[in-house]
Amino acid sequence: MTQSTLPAGSKLCGGARFPEFQVPKSGGGTLRFGGTQDRWSLLIVYRGKHCGRCKNYLNKFEKSYADWKNSGFDVACVSADPLEKVTDDIARFGWTFDIGYDLQEDDMRKMGLYISDPLSAQETDRRFAEPGVFCIRPDGTAQIIAISNGPAARPDLDELLDGMIFTIENERPARGTV
Repeated sequence: MTQSTLPAGSKLCGGARFPEFQVPKSGGGTLRFGGTQDRWSLLIVYRGKHCGRCKNYLNKFEKSYADWKNSGFDVACVSADPLEKVTDDIARFGWTFDIGYDLQEDDMRKMGLYISDPLSAQETDRRFAEPGVFCIRPDGTAQIIAISNGPAARPDLDELLDGMIFTIENERPARGTV
């Protein structure tokens, strides 16, 4: 089993600048993260095609996608999967949100994500990020950071949206900054 080289405590903090990186977008173009944006951003990092829980999570998200957009969020999901796996899932599930692919390990580490090796060649053919959900302010700082070392622990997206609407309307600061 490979051990992480990420030093303990090297996780992204609330209120910190979200790392700048980009990934290719299914359907063409590029998704860019970090830096100043015109709107709030929701970034969902998922494990990949091999993960049934990820597909369930993204299927649930598809139902609230319009609510996120209408609440002032740019939304994207990313994984380390190659384009072929992403397009297969889009065709199968009919997802309409932007999906980035080929997320690099260096960018996973910049976000403080947990990284796993495949259990077998049947699972997948590359290292992948464990789940992460990030709400990023227009100024490029992290408002919400929800990372997990496994697929069963992720925030409820309807609850998160409700909380983010409150946060935006009441100009609440990022928490967990101490």
